[in-house]
Amino acid sequence: MSVSIGAPTRYDHIPSPPFTHLRRLTDAGGVYEHARGTTPRREHGYCLDDVARALVVVSRESGPAHDDLREHYLSFVLAAQDDDGRFRNRRGTDLRFRGAPCVEDCWGRALWALGTAARDPRALAAFERGARWRSPSPRTMAFATLGAAEVLSIQPTHVGALDLLAAAAVAIGRPAPRADWPWPEPRLTYANAVLPEALLVAGDALGVSAMIIDGLGLLAWLIELQTRHGHLSLVPAAGRGPRDRGAGYDQQPIEAAALADACARAHRITGEQRWLDGISRSADWFLGANDTAKSLYDPVSGGGCDGLERYGRNENQGAESTLALMSTLQQARALLGAQA
Repeated sequence: MSVSIGAPTRYDHIPSPPFTHLRRLTDAGGVYEHARGTTPRREHGYCLDDVARALVVVSRESGPAHDDLREHYLSFVLAAQDDDGRFRNRRGTDLRFRGAPCVEDCWGRALWALGTAARDPRALAAFERGARWRSPSPRTMAFATLGAAEVLSIQPTHVGALDLLAAAAVAIGRPAPRADWPWPEPRLTYANAVLPEALLVAGDALGVSAMIIDGLGLLAWLIELQTRHGHLSLVPAAGRGPRDRGAGYDQQPIEAAALADACARAHRITGEQRWLDGISRSADWFLGANDTAKSLYDPVSGGGCDGLERYGRNENQGAESTLALMSTLQQARALLGAQA
């Protein structure tokens, strides 16, 4: 499947990722999950999902400016891991972790983060403990696959990472045999682009061209489905099925970030311009090229608003949304900077 996304002529309007609000959300316990406006809501505590996202973001940065955050977030992820390799997601302000260890999304995101930080022996050892597990969720497996790819970038024959990639590809499966709905699930839900990105990662690492073709086709279809009037119109929080039409709300920043990550992966594999256009569209969605023409980037706070609503935006600036903004801007800076 080949889709022409359409290329903006300039990329120099895209700002660098700000760290101001992320630091505001961070204290000795981790990253606060929620905020009221720009004020952290301490009563809700911390979650591994967000700290893992934060570790991915800071690990992408070169230089020592954010070494303190990198160490802090890595320490949180390591502390969240059980002796058997699984993870607990919730942490209270008393610094105690809640709940039973699991292989839910926090496990997949933790492995993604540990893989991104795997040049640190502590992170690599924790990844290896966690990578022995398998999740029943294809999306969770896809998150873990991104960490496996990072490990393979420094240890190309790492057996645990390769086995995880193969298992994730099986869990995700092939596109459905419907031209109008090739997606391997009955509905689009959240962080959707991570599924084709995982197929790209697995196909590239395992040398299986069919997986790359499947991943590129699903990603192109996903972009086409989410493009209206020249801008992104993202899958809303309630999801989207084959019969849904028109714009949906509440649109979540995590969708734009997952799309930018997947397009970055596709460009690295193929070198094709259309994937740079996808990254640009993702960044522009935060900057106001969306269904309500509202910017979700707050240049004063450095934060990202929690969602695009029918008549505006959610003014709260929680961790997930702020990190989605930062991640998208990182991809734009890395791959579009030379185009400016």
